[in-house]
Amino acid sequence: MTRAMDVAIRTQGRWNARDVGCALAGAVSLALVVWAASTVALPVNSDVGLVAVLPYPFWIGVLLLNVAFVVALRGDAAGPARLPVMMWLVVVLVLVLFGTAAFVTDVPRGEVAFRHLGIADALSGSQGIDPGIDAYFNWPGFFALLATVLRATGLDPVALALWAPVLNMGLWLAALGVLTRYLTSDPRRRWLVLWIFCLGNWQDQDYLSPQAFGFFLYLVVIALLLGPLAARPPKFRGFRDTDLAAWWQGRSPAESRPGHRVSALVVTLLLVTVICASHQLTPFLMLIAITALTLSGRVWPSWLPLITAVVLALWLAYPASAYLAANPPLAEGGLLAAIEANVVDRVSGTPGHVLVVQARVALTLVLWALAVAGAVRDRRRGRLDIRVVLLAVSPLVLFPVQLYGGEMLIRVSLFALPFIALQACSILLPTDGSTRLPSSRTAGGLVLTCMLLAVLTVTGRFGNAQYDVFTDGEIAAVAAARDLAPPGSTIISAAPPTPWRSEGYLDHRYRTIDYICRSDLSTATCGPLVYEDARRNPAGAVVLLTRSSEASLVLQGESSAGGFAELEKWLSTQAGVELAFRNDDARAYRVTP
Repeated sequence: MTRAMDVAIRTQGRWNARDVGCALAGAVSLALVVWAASTVALPVNSDVGLVAVLPYPFWIGVLLLNVAFVVALRGDAAGPARLPVMMWLVVVLVLVLFGTAAFVTDVPRGEVAFRHLGIADALSGSQGIDPGIDAYFNWPGFFALLATVLRATGLDPVALALWAPVLNMGLWLAALGVLTRYLTSDPRRRWLVLWIFCLGNWQDQDYLSPQAFGFFLYLVVIALLLGPLAARPPKFRGFRDTDLAAWWQGRSPAESRPGHRVSALVVTLLLVTVICASHQLTPFLMLIAITALTLSGRVWPSWLPLITAVVLALWLAYPASAYLAANPPLAEGGLLAAIEANVVDRVSGTPGHVLVVQARVALTLVLWALAVAGAVRDRRRGRLDIRVVLLAVSPLVLFPVQLYGGEMLIRVSLFALPFIALQACSILLPTDGSTRLPSSRTAGGLVLTCMLLAVLTVTGRFGNAQYDVFTDGEIAAVAAARDLAPPGSTIISAAPPTPWRSEGYLDHRYRTIDYICRSDLSTATCGPLVYEDARRNPAGAVVLLTRSSEASLVLQGESSAGGFAELEKWLSTQAGVELAFRNDDARAYRVTP
């Protein structure tokens, strides 16, 4: 009775000093971060990225934000702080962690965002989809949607790419917020899941991409499976055939309204189709998750895994057949090969770059350790939710199957992260659903844990800033190279981190020196290969050498600054090669056949 009165007073009365203080602390934190990030000078020359050049007010802002969140989360006996306060603090966290680069520069991070804009532009101007162009045109769903949105709204594509991480995180958190309502009734735990999910998101897959779009739809599908499409299994009696049959037949739908179940099923099948048409990897992770939940007896439509598999197989057999004919999905794989490509090959390069990779590994291990400890605690108390465990570990099934360019571990950890975060809350916030306030000791430990995760996340996310944060000079050089290169000619960059292909995606042949020369970038071996490749095209070529592309080769240990300068000097002296553009961050050489 007393608690109900407290809740009523707290809901209807004026805001208390704690709520106002937490909201103001969030505003101060955001102001500190924006000011600190805006003072960073480009280019970033540290091989540990932004973490080395962000001034101390940035970290004061991050600390203040985490303290404010824990104070608001602790709240009182009625629960955490008011909904607007909690939402505001989460919004600030998203801006702090995922908008920092946008406060540093108005140029989108990463070469891939530019490339994706170019693909959408190419689709908007074409009469059909040619799957023979490259892999992206075998899964065009996201790009077709992006082209439609840009044309219908008139949005600036560069501005959209710049703020895409913030927008995508907002979508992910909205879906995760709905999803967690089916997994826990504790409001404190639901807010903490969102917070830990942000703090653990070092994977940097929230840029303008099919992966970000697919992951959002994946979370929506999982929410539908845990909500209106969920099933309630009876008590498990054993593994005998009769027991298994009785257990399976004894399931009942969690949603009693058939209309809601049918509507949810229709939406789920639509989303499954869209995911299969938009991304190569997400459909397989979705199929694994749906199958795991169904076999656990927690999904009512038991044939959903089969339907998903059929839709996926049909897409691979027809629209994506051009890509799969040259790239068999199981041609690469195996546990040892996966470990080498995803771990061993990445722990190389300059000491600073290795430190960044180690920070990513440490962050992942910390979260998984907290999740394991939380699972053990829940198991001992009889509260372990098998759905959370299955959704956390099922992505690991795909790790040894396909190397995915050395990025499979990144994708696997991303898809597991929401449920790892939820399971970790059992240790970080042990008072699940209790009216008892979390102790001061628990709150202090939570602040320290959140701050540690924040430092590791900023280090991991922005550790490549030396080559994925571009300057205005590099943007100008790309525009000049595009103007210098006639239609059908070749544009050669040093390495993929180049802000190109956002326009004229189909107008040129794009190559990189590290791809042409493979592992040997020495002048004696690589120089003639690049020169021959450039002169092979009757329409000519432009060799574009930018600061960021060269820095990527140096940081990852594939070349040295002196070695690349020697290669450039050799190329510049060859017949038919002339310097056509130059600024502080790039040079463009015109090569005639």
